[in-house]
Amino acid sequence: MKQAKVNFIAIDEEAVGQRIDNFLLRVLKGVPKTRVYRIVRKGEVRVNKKRVTADYRLELNDVVRIPPVRVAEREAPVRPTDSVIAQLERSVLYEDDLLIIINKPSGIAVHGGSGLSYGVIEGLRQLRPENRTLELVHRLDRDTSGCLVIAKRRSMLRHLHNQLQQREKVEKLYHALVVGKWPARKQLVNAPLLKNVLQSGERMVRVHVDGKKSRTAFRVLDRFPNMTLVEAYPITGRTHQIRVHCLHAGHPIAGDQKYGMDADNQLQKQFGLKRLFLHAASIEFELPDGKRLKVEAPLPEDLAEVLAALKDQL
Repeated sequence: MKQAKVNFIAIDEEAVGQRIDNFLLRVLKGVPKTRVYRIVRKGEVRVNKKRVTADYRLELNDVVRIPPVRVAEREAPVRPTDSVIAQLERSVLYEDDLLIIINKPSGIAVHGGSGLSYGVIEGLRQLRPENRTLELVHRLDRDTSGCLVIAKRRSMLRHLHNQLQQREKVEKLYHALVVGKWPARKQLVNAPLLKNVLQSGERMVRVHVDGKKSRTAFRVLDRFPNMTLVEAYPITGRTHQIRVHCLHAGHPIAGDQKYGMDADNQLQKQFGLKRLFLHAASIEFELPDGKRLKVEAPLPEDLAEVLAALKDQL
């Protein structure tokens, strides 16, 4: 092992738009991911002398302070299993020279860290070793399936981040099965959301007057006995937004172990539901040449079987 010194790095155009955690993982090769996330949480990493969270996006001329850390001379990279890599290969919905869009399988995190040795991005880097700058454009919860966009070039990453900041330029549609009869007149949930991290480290989000402005539009797609399939369009982009807004409306998402009711989740298992019924069904945005691209992700087989079982009850 070798002892590093305090290091200050000025961000150039090549790193603009990159998440601070991904930047650190690249710079601090040999440092365990858990250690990297720990120094960010503890505020030992500073950007322009200020604390930041792991999802902070680097800007041009930012100055990143990296504390002394013990760096392993050699560390064998954790390689996703062949089955995971094959699953990701089958999940590709669209690919060109600038980006990849996959139908992310449920149960796989978008990236490693916080106790996970790898995620989708690590698997894709293994699958596409010639693309050295693969970066996540956005995130999906581990249990959520559906459209996930990965940029192959930093220029594309910045282009899509600019569109995400102007929410009207990107349209994401989700399908969710919720508990109860969602009223047809309930077309918008407008409730501020506040993040809260428990002592266990688990991240929770709740509706609170001090939270950030959050809005989700809903449309009923189908009805079943005591269940409703809805389409959700997040007008803003907050952590766990759709899940908490459904809960706030009195209709938690089926299979939600974090925000749902245990009794409901147990009841839903009789229809074969084993996970959160939330699926990113489509995403649409503008390409650098001005053309619009829309990609749709078919409903995974496990969720389609749940709907079939519910229809048998009609």
